[in-house]
Amino acid sequence: MELNIQEIQKIIPHRFPFLMIDRVLELVPNEKLVAIKNVSVNEAHFQGHFPQEKVMPGVLMIEAMAQAGCIYFYYSKNMQGKDLIYYLAKSTAKFHKVVTPGDQLRIEIRTVKLLPKVGFLAGQCFVKDELVCEAEIGFGIKEV
Repeated sequence: MELNIQEIQKIIPHRFPFLMIDRVLELVPNEKLVAIKNVSVNEAHFQGHFPQEKVMPGVLMIEAMAQAGCIYFYYSKNMQGKDLIYYLAKSTAKFHKVVTPGDQLRIEIRTVKLLPKVGFLAGQCFVKDELVCEAEIGFGIKEV
């Protein structure tokens, strides 16, 4: 399954400038999700985060994985049509390479453990085929 930006915005509440997922390329509930984020020089954080050598903040890569994880959880737990609030519970991360404007971040999410209202996911971010960041993310959900 693929999702465009309008479908993504129906699932997660984030909007510009904090929506970090541009498209879901592949989604197999309870198995994996592959999404992309196009990194643009126009993003506000580049004005102040190493402005002479523009580098995407690592925390935003983790946020991109968390947003992709929420979409993955939404479909893996058959929560379509419900309004949800997501809470980040745990995150451990390793950063391997810098991400700069013009890069396309490919985000891959896989299950570590899914419970009824809590999830633990493994995320990886790639630029081309190079691993740039990886994290284990935990979160909880609440129906509104």
